[in-house]
Amino acid sequence: MKRRPKTNVTIYDVAQHAGVAISTVSRVLNGSPDVSEGTRSNVERAIAELKYHPNRTARSLAQQDIRSLAVAIPSFTAPFQNELLKGIRSFLREIDHDLLICDLGSENQESALRKFLSRGAVRGLLLCGLPVTDELAEELESGRSPCVLVGHRHKQFDSWTWDDRAGAKAAVSHLVKQGHTHIAMIRSSVESASQLARISGYRDALEEAGVTIDESWIVAGAPAYHGGFSEEDGQEAMNRILTEYPECTAVFCSSDVQAIGAMAALRDAGSRIPEDMALVGYDDIKTSRFIGLSSVDQKMQDIGRAAAEKLFERVSETRTPSERIYVVVEPRLAIRRSSMNFASK
Repeated sequence: MKRRPKTNVTIYDVAQHAGVAISTVSRVLNGSPDVSEGTRSNVERAIAELKYHPNRTARSLAQQDIRSLAVAIPSFTAPFQNELLKGIRSFLREIDHDLLICDLGSENQESALRKFLSRGAVRGLLLCGLPVTDELAEELESGRSPCVLVGHRHKQFDSWTWDDRAGAKAAVSHLVKQGHTHIAMIRSSVESASQLARISGYRDALEEAGVTIDESWIVAGAPAYHGGFSEEDGQEAMNRILTEYPECTAVFCSSDVQAIGAMAALRDAGSRIPEDMALVGYDDIKTSRFIGLSSVDQKMQDIGRAAAEKLFERVSETRTPSERIYVVVEPRLAIRRSSMNFASK
């Protein structure tokens, strides 16, 4: 039986086969003069050998008004990401646009993004939670579709980021002001720039208050669902704190879902909140406002909406593009019952 030829060859395969950058292949395909004859011949040979056919959707996007924008995000089920998506969707509904979602997952996120983009060009891309290297930036720009970043910054793109260090410091400083000196932290088991910044903010607050810092009091849960930001992680970490550090009277959690898991562990142990253990979370998801959890508000819906507005502005630009903007959001601590009344015990 005759085998059918492979039909899912992508521009990334061509670039690898020719030993050039994605942007170089893109220039050859678009007939750009900014490519040497030797390189052009090399790329054209790779195209012929791999039997590559440029995606028709990618070509047609330049000629049609396709009413959709894409968002690439590590998870669309986690509460934090959900809040971000709410803001994005609210704006897209107003302009009557659809939302395409690329699920980056927790591993091989660049690979997942490349696979998504290889299926066809997008009119505009919101890239959330993925650090952008210079190589990836070049690939994104070669796609000729505007891109806006959320959670990380790169000089070639508009971006929204948070001052996680300041947010964590505000949370722990609040616990110190409530009279606590034995304060643990529940962190994610997965390293990331935002996680490291929150740990630094925790240390800053304790150092400023003259409280001895014990690194062993920075505890991660074992399950590592959603990159370590899950209820299961928070519950497991709090159980460890209760067992190993009985003198602890307050815990700063690096996400609200961890704090919700920590609350479950405290209930199971018969501990009262905040009388026996004060808690502060991070993200200020909607649920936190209903259960009285103090939390650091990152204004995720506002940022999702603002980023989507900027992306639409970039997609719609007909004149010389405006300068890139780099927004750093200062988080605000929302104080609720879970961290109050320690001094009156």
